[in-house]
Amino acid sequence: MRITVFGANGPTGRLLTGQALAAGHEVAAVTRQPDSFPLHHDRLEIVGADVLDPGAVDTAVAGRDAVLSTLGVPAGKEPISTYSRGVANIVAAMERHRVRRLAVVSSSGVDPHPYSDGGFVFNRVLLPYVTRVAGKTLYDDMRRMESLIRSTDLDWTIVRPSGLYHLPSVTDYTIVEGHADGRFTARADLAASMLALLDDDRYVHTTIGVITTAENPTLLEWIRREALAKT
Repeated sequence: MRITVFGANGPTGRLLTGQALAAGHEVAAVTRQPDSFPLHHDRLEIVGADVLDPGAVDTAVAGRDAVLSTLGVPAGKEPISTYSRGVANIVAAMERHRVRRLAVVSSSGVDPHPYSDGGFVFNRVLLPYVTRVAGKTLYDDMRRMESLIRSTDLDWTIVRPSGLYHLPSVTDYTIVEGHADGRFTARADLAASMLALLDDDRYVHTTIGVITTAENPTLLEWIRREALAKT
């Protein structure tokens, strides 16, 4: 297939691009910093573009069979609109060029639930703080993005991972419709799940959770490796 990946230069986007190339697809990797993109392949086109630029998005989508978005924005107190504005441009371009298949990364934090293995501190302290305070503007914009996607007649799937972390290879991950009762998702599994959606119509017009069930970090390990590494 001919695939466009938005957010291709992020940690998940790079993995998704590499997996798609390994699977034999042609990939247009869209990034604002094309000179820093580390992958090279004869079936890879590196597209220097901003998802907030409608004309650039239109060009990146034209002639493609599917669009995958792994856009990521750091949480902060300032208003965030990259997810909703960017996906609005993507949707408009897809409708204009009659590209049907869309899969977009959102987050389990959009609709937070207590986790069976979370414990008091995670469920009653950390989760509410992250989703309602530290990441409020981010999750508000993800909700706007999800609402926009659901209002279209595209063949869309919204993918909600939990806390992201690094593993060197894909595991036997789990996909659940709606809320997944797992606190962590390896980026390799998130990328693999998105790629698998291209050959699977079961999750069209569906929101899915993706969780990694093996080799999960402890909460303290995750905070040290991921949360603190971003500060």
